[in-house]
Amino acid sequence: MKASDAQHSMTRDRFITHPGRLVVLGFSALIAAGAALLALPISQAEGGSGASAGEAAFTAASAVTVTGLAVVDTGTTWSPFGEVVLLLLIQVGGLGIMTLAGFVGISLNRRLRLRSGLLAGEEIGLSDLGTLRSLITGLVRFVFIAEAVTAILLSARFLLLGDHSVQHAVHLGVFHAVSAFNNAGFSILDAGLEPYVGDWFVNLVIAGSFILGGIGFPIVFELRRKWRDPKHWSLQTKVTLTTYAGLLFGGAVMIGLAEWSNPATFGPLHTDERILASFFQSATARTAGFNTVPIGELRAASWLIMIPLMVVGAGSASTGGGIKVSTLAVVVKATTAELRRDAKMTLFDRHVPEAQQRQALALVVAALGAIGAGTFVLALT
Repeated sequence: MKASDAQHSMTRDRFITHPGRLVVLGFSALIAAGAALLALPISQAEGGSGASAGEAAFTAASAVTVTGLAVVDTGTTWSPFGEVVLLLLIQVGGLGIMTLAGFVGISLNRRLRLRSGLLAGEEIGLSDLGTLRSLITGLVRFVFIAEAVTAILLSARFLLLGDHSVQHAVHLGVFHAVSAFNNAGFSILDAGLEPYVGDWFVNLVIAGSFILGGIGFPIVFELRRKWRDPKHWSLQTKVTLTTYAGLLFGGAVMIGLAEWSNPATFGPLHTDERILASFFQSATARTAGFNTVPIGELRAASWLIMIPLMVVGAGSASTGGGIKVSTLAVVVKATTAELRRDAKMTLFDRHVPEAQQRQALALVVAALGAIGAGTFVLALT
């Protein structure tokens, strides 16, 4: 092999195996496979309107990226096989391709290479390969246990309400458990969760599931070890929990104020149901995508509140999207420090390096640019 050919091959290999590009290629391949499966006749519900190839591709992309946007009715368009495909896309997308690949390699007792190990660790916020195997195994175990508990609780509730058979109640429970924990927002109910706007059990179980999936796996694991010792929580945990809680309850208060007297949303509800609906809409706006009131009937003030909540999203290394709550905390604190002319920027008395501040600012600018460009294109079309 010529030296130039060898150099070209090495450059190509580095291009393909770069962590960022590998993630993009992996997600793209999964979306393509999902779109092909959803376009099959076996994935289409009998008697339904069916879905075109474009609609199947959109649904696959929405499921893999756990976005929850849908251009067809999920409950009436897809067959049981199609719903299984949808759940698998949501599950793999929520866990992250690299994390799942690492777990499969461990399960098959294969030795992880350094690069693949680093990629798996990068996806779940881990830099130490020494604990990678046990952490990935524990991560997947935690995900399936959380989803199983949520599925059991929801199935029992749907069954006790008396509107569904045992089989259908379990069907609804499993689907919404996976969709909720992975912050996907897909629902196979005819009117989504709107009929359950006043049901505290359904609301809190689903909200608890997508909040648990959205705060970030490293945070959950640390809380499991040190929940009695908040003084020794890591900076990431403290920042994530405080910022997440502030956005959650602050958003609930503002949405409640905006919608309290809206006859199309909160108006017909009792006081406790309005409080519950305010909390749920604030929580779900972060990345979950569910709704218990018609979003199109919300007042403009509520939309104005929900938009930045959606931009911020969930915690790092979680099933949710957005710029992440820790990024928001760094940018807000850096701005405050600059206005006060502070020499250093700190969070919980810990200095945040300037490199991390620049990264956070760059991410926010890039996100706002992408949102602006997308909004412009949508306005044109």
